[in-house]
Amino acid sequence: MSDGIEPFELFAIRYAHHAKRSAAENFIGGDVHEDGSALDYFVWVARRSDRVFVIDTGFAEKALRPGRQLLRLPSDGVRALGVAPEQVEDVIITHLHYDHAGTLDAFARARFHLQDREMAYATGRCMCHPALRHAFAVDDIAAMVRHVYAGRVAFHDGDEELVPGLSVHHIGGHTAGIQSVRVLTRRGFVVLASDASHLYANMEEGRPFPIVYNVADMLEGHRRLQRLAASPRHVVPGHDPLVMRRYPPPSRALEGVAVRLDAEPLSR
Repeated sequence: MSDGIEPFELFAIRYAHHAKRSAAENFIGGDVHEDGSALDYFVWVARRSDRVFVIDTGFAEKALRPGRQLLRLPSDGVRALGVAPEQVEDVIITHLHYDHAGTLDAFARARFHLQDREMAYATGRCMCHPALRHAFAVDDIAAMVRHVYAGRVAFHDGDEELVPGLSVHHIGGHTAGIQSVRVLTRRGFVVLASDASHLYANMEEGRPFPIVYNVADMLEGHRRLQRLAASPRHVVPGHDPLVMRRYPPPSRALEGVAVRLDAEPLSR
């Protein structure tokens, strides 16, 4: 293990699903007539004896969009792991899209970790363009602004270690300020890509996702994710249903709800 640092347990919690998609919805240049992979929606928990981090806060029923199925509230998934959402002190927001930055109020004590560039992007001139703002929910952005004024947001400018064994890394591409999270686990450093790569195929085949601020940054980000991780097998995409099949559940009771990302994959 890295210099005697205690590793984190790391979990992905599946809270929603989008079943019917075309290839054009998942890849730039994809065929609109070709079926594409479904998407799962996740939040993540990194836990060890001294700290707990929740990564992203998902969305609630009021934010449902066509085709999406809410399976459980993200906070209920966190609670199923034995973590009380109302007691969590640190929440990392990878970016401010509706499916990653809703339900902030469920984490009533938390400080929210966010990139400077993401807040500037979500509140600045880029939001004058419908093509860029459609994945944001204005109520979530307003809620985050209120948390800024309440002193509950920690801003980061690029890469930063939050505690030994856990760091955030500005990637960009999907949004101007998207950050991924590097976590030391018992199997080495795992990188939670979030939407820096929605699917394994986006980064493994060099096929960018079509909701994008900067295509070049997205493609370079795919390479950087792999450099940050112990190996390409240690990068976990943000929405791929394969995650639930490649990793084991924490217990039989949580099958289909959560998986352990600190465990070796069951398959490739």
